[in-house]
This record gives sequence, C-alpha cells and structure tokens, in this order.
Amino acid sequence: MKTHLIHSWPEFKIQSDWTLFLDRDGVINQRTPGDYVKKWEEFIFLPGVPESIAILNNLFSRIFIVTNQAGIEKGLMTHENLEEIHQKMMECLHYFGGNIDEIYYCPFKPDLDPFCRKPNPGMAMEAKKDFPEIEFKKSLMVGDSDSDIIFGNRLGMKTILVGDHNQNTFGDLHAVPDARMLSLPEVAKYFYDLNK
Repeated sequence: MKTHLIHSWPEFKIQSDWTLFLDRDGVINQRTPGDYVKKWEEFIFLPGVPESIAILNNLFSRIFIVTNQAGIEKGLMTHENLEEIHQKMMECLHYFGGNIDEIYYCPFKPDLDPFCRKPNPGMAMEAKKDFPEIEFKKSLMVGDSDSDIIFGNRLGMKTILVGDHNQNTFGDLHAVPDARMLSLPEVAKYFYDLNK
C-alpha cells in the first residue's frame, strides 16, 4: 500500500474556512482494546490532546468529532452514558482553552451497514446539515483506522492517519491517507508551524 508521509505533501496553509473532523477513540482518548469506553472513569486523554485542540481551534473554522459507538446497540452503554462522557470531556477541553463545535456519533453495529457508521458519510452529512458552510474539499479528517481514512477519502477531504501503526486498526488497501503522524499533538504542531 502506497502512503504519503507528511513531509512529501505540497505544503498548504489552513485558511480560516477549513474544517477539522476528528475520530475519538485512538485520537483523542486511549482505546480500550476489545471493549468500549462506557463511563467517564474509563476515559483517558492521550498525552497533549487538550492543549492540541486549543491550538487547532485557532487554525480551523470548526472542529467536529465523528465517532462510531456500537456499544450502545450492543447494550453495553446508553446514550446517557455517552453524553455524560462527552460533557465531561468538553469541560476538560474548555479548561485548556479548547472547544469542539459538535460531536456526532453512530450507535449502531456494522452488520446492517448503517448510513451513519464510518466509513459511510452519514455523520459528515449531518454536520453539513447543521453547518451548511462546510466544504468537504476544505476539510481534514484525522483518525487511527481505515474506516476513518475511507470516510475522508469518499468525501474528498485531506486525511491523516495517526497512532502506532503496528497496533492501530489499519489495513484496508482502499484506504489511502495523505499523511501518517504519531498523534494529534504532532498534527497540531505541524500546522501551527506551517501557518505561523
């Protein structure tokens, strides 16, 4: 599979009308292997993420989270559990000066291929409905799995694959990220330095 490292990109500056889409588990917080983050006590920010989101807020017009959360349909957690996690997550981000404009999630398992579940575009379409000014060609998707990258590819977004590439769930030959980086803080630093 051919991928492009960040330093091989034609450099481009993020303009004030660009949008950032973020996966959650593995990008913002630690994954729970074989399980789901079902309550706030299980939610652990990855190092440097709250500070990074504050930096990214100054570079992007809007930031959204798009996350598959099939643990709801599986009965392992409720919508209320997830909302509490996200409320407390947002409180922490606000403490560090960061903000997420909206969080979109899909509560369904993949067996019936629901439209809202990445790599399908449902959550992006919902964001576009809520924020009509979004242009997908002026959007960046950051995720740690092939479903994140295919989601971005299908919509014409730029895409960055983050995480430990020996451990993350990435292997679909149809998923071609524009770049690979170790973490969201590295993404924030790259664009901050480029757009100074």
